[in-house]
Amino acid sequence: MSAEPTTAPSSGSDDAARRASGSSFYAGMRMLPRERREAVFEIYSFCRAVDDVADAGGPREPRLAQLAQWRSDVDRLYAGMPPPHLKALDEPRRRFSLERADFMAIIDGMEMDVVEDIRAPDWAKLDRYCDCVASAVGRLCVNVFGLARAEGVELAHHLGRALQLTNILRDLDEDAALGRLYLPREALRGVGIESSDPDAVLADPRLPAATTPVLKRASEHFREADAVMQRCPHRLVRTPRLMEQAYLVLLRKLTMRGWAPPRAKVSIGKLRLLWIVARYGLL
Repeated sequence: MSAEPTTAPSSGSDDAARRASGSSFYAGMRMLPRERREAVFEIYSFCRAVDDVADAGGPREPRLAQLAQWRSDVDRLYAGMPPPHLKALDEPRRRFSLERADFMAIIDGMEMDVVEDIRAPDWAKLDRYCDCVASAVGRLCVNVFGLARAEGVELAHHLGRALQLTNILRDLDEDAALGRLYLPREALRGVGIESSDPDAVLADPRLPAATTPVLKRASEHFREADAVMQRCPHRLVRTPRLMEQAYLVLLRKLTMRGWAPPRAKVSIGKLRLLWIVARYGLL
C-alpha cells in the first residue's frame, strides 16, 4: 500500500473545483461542459499537488522521495488500482485517453526544481522545463477539450511554452526569493551578464535587455498557438483561446511596466478578465 503524499488532490470533484478556483485559468475551465470541466479540475489538482512538493522548501531528499511516490501512484492509476487521492482521475483518464507519459513528464518537471535551484539554464534546458511543467499539462487538457490529437499536441507545445515564458517574466522576484532564475544563460550573456545569482541579475541595469529574447520567443509561441486555434472548431478552443488572450494582456502589461526595479506586481485585472470571458468565451 503506497503512502499518501504530504499534499494530495482531493477525491471529490467539488474539492478539486475549489482547489482550481485560485487559478488564473479558472474562468476558462468553468466554460467547459460538466464532465470535461471536472476532468480539467482533477488534472489541475494533480498539478498543484505535485507543484506543492517542488516548492515546499527544506531538504531535497524527502521531496524527491515524495515525487518518486507520485510516480508509483500514477503507475497504480494506470494499472486500474488508483490510490484514494487519485481515484477521481481514473474516470477522466479512461474517458479522455489521458496519457501516462504526460503525468510523468509533469513530475519530471517538478523534479527539475527539486534536484537543484535552476539558475540561468541554457535554452535547451529551459525548453525541456517548459515542456514538462506546461506543455505536458496542455497535452492532457487538449484531449479533454476534444481536439484531434495532432492539432492538440501542436497547440499544447506552443501555448504551454507561451504561458510558461510569460510566467517566468512575471515571477522574476518570486522565483529569486526561492533561489531560482529561469532567464536563459544565452540571453544574459548576450547583454554581458555573466552572473547566475538571482539577486545580482535582478539588480543589474542590463536586465531589461536580457528579457528581450524571452519576450520574442513567448510572442512567437503565441502566434503559432493562434494559428493552430484558427484551424480548429471554435467550440473546442474556447478555453485555450481565453487563456491565450488573458496572458497576452499580462504580457503587454509586463512590457509596459518594464523590468527595472522596483517591479510592481502585474495582474490581468478582474474587469479585463470578465471582458475576455465575454468576448472569447460567450460570444
